[in-house]
Amino acid sequence: MKRLSFCLLFILSLSVSASPQEEVSNVLDKFHQAASDASYTTYFSLFSANAVFIGTDAGETWPVDDFKAYAKPYFDKGQGWTYHPRDRHIYFSANGDTAWFDELLDNASYGVTRGTGVLVLENDEWKIAQYHLTIPVPNGLAKEVVRMIRQTDNTSQK
Repeated sequence: MKRLSFCLLFILSLSVSASPQEEVSNVLDKFHQAASDASYTTYFSLFSANAVFIGTDAGETWPVDDFKAYAKPYFDKGQGWTYHPRDRHIYFSANGDTAWFDELLDNASYGVTRGTGVLVLENDEWKIAQYHLTIPVPNGLAKEVVRMIRQTDNTSQK
């Protein structure tokens, strides 16, 4: 009887363990939820120690410690940012310890945005090593958008 119980528990544990794809997706979902909730500790616990966040502006390349300093006053006031994932693709390295992704997101202010990035497996946990938020520009608007950017005296543009 004990042996049967053990076998059943083992089979159940196999069926409830998440696949690497689900694990990465769960980290990204938790990342977006923590940002929306302005949960500083949860949000930044999902980054690797040497992570980089790249924002929509050409001057926004934030090593994680700089990004923490930027975000903390907002999160302390309960002001996060809300992006709702709607389409996500996840890929893995041959050895399975690196994942990269792209996702389309909906945001009340910016409309459709795109997140891309890299996660690394550290001590059996997926950590975000790079996250890059962009605003995809439809090809038919690209020349006009480039013209507007060139007309802007924006010293943050590289």
